[in-house]
Amino acid sequence: MQTLGNGDGKEFASHAPGYWAGNGGIAPGLWNDWKWQLKNRVTSLAQLEKFIDLSDEERSGVLLSGDKLALAVTPHFFNLIPRDNPNDPIRRQVIPRIEETWASPYDMADPCGEDSHMPVPGLVHRYPDRVLFLVTDRCAAYCRYCTRSRVVSGVGEQELHTDFEEAFRYLEQHTEVRDVLLSGGDALIFSDDKLDKLLTRLRAIKHIEFIRIGTRVPIFLPQRITPELCAILARHHPLWMSVHVNHPRELTIEVKRALECLANAGIPLGNQSVLLAGVNDDLETMKTLVHKLLICRVRPYYIYQCDLINGSSHLRTSVAKGIEIIEGLRGHTTGYAVPQFVIDAPGGGGKVPINPGYVLYHDNEKIVIRNYEGKIFEYPEAGDDQTVQFAPQREYHDEYLYS
Repeated sequence: MQTLGNGDGKEFASHAPGYWAGNGGIAPGLWNDWKWQLKNRVTSLAQLEKFIDLSDEERSGVLLSGDKLALAVTPHFFNLIPRDNPNDPIRRQVIPRIEETWASPYDMADPCGEDSHMPVPGLVHRYPDRVLFLVTDRCAAYCRYCTRSRVVSGVGEQELHTDFEEAFRYLEQHTEVRDVLLSGGDALIFSDDKLDKLLTRLRAIKHIEFIRIGTRVPIFLPQRITPELCAILARHHPLWMSVHVNHPRELTIEVKRALECLANAGIPLGNQSVLLAGVNDDLETMKTLVHKLLICRVRPYYIYQCDLINGSSHLRTSVAKGIEIIEGLRGHTTGYAVPQFVIDAPGGGGKVPINPGYVLYHDNEKIVIRNYEGKIFEYPEAGDDQTVQFAPQREYHDEYLYS
């Protein structure tokens, strides 16, 4: 387990008890208890140095991370981290580095503009018919590129003060809201009873058609996905879930089992990845990831360009790299495996889809397109609607046929 290195993660594997095998090991009953996993998270420099060989960049990052975003990694997820490779893709996601203290001229505290679209504390209403409900500031583990690092984990520059009753009143009054996304933080770290009461309260608002939960708990803490939890979630259908997997090694045997439990409870599952330098910024890694997700009955949904969050410049890739990955997936594997690449427009502009240039020319007579092989085709345009905004004319024959 300690020699995982940069494995491609094509196979489903279990790494338990891993680093926790010493001193007589740990009873399976404890290891599989999600509350034990939370209580025994790795949260300090001393714990890190007990298990892995830290680089100077990591040690300095840990010492300076206390006023930005807390360090916390569940034993399950920590077992995916090799002892001696600071550049490992799993390790880069959860172990602080000194680069988090570097300032970039593009960095922002609130890159998605959530605070400016918050009519009541904890409720973000940016799109016409849906809201983001920030129900907690705590997660099972903390991603170093977290978009909400300003409020998440309890050590950031802001505090999350969600007013639940005020949020419920706002939702009751705004009948245009048909979709509520629970996030934070991570709602699945709530107790069964607390989560059930929250979902029941939302379900009592008649114009809310469905609920979504954004979570990384099935990946960080698969032990949380119990039959009891799945039964509670199933009582509140239609309920959808977006999980967050960035690298195929994260899809362990335990995670696969947890995702299957959720799917068996009738919960449609989608995955949201973040494109990260040194983690998943190459085609083969992403192709392995999306294929494993489908095996777990999870539909690849989004690949996000990394938000311009403070201290994340060392993890950000070029937009061109994301387009290249989509180009390498589209047509080369099943359409179910191809997520949408998006940029969450800085300052609160919302998600903008970014696609390779498949449309070469478009007017009121025809559209000229290319396929995944680079072959060019024309399709006749119907009607002569002059109100349509067409793509500008380009010398596509020279640009695409002879390049």
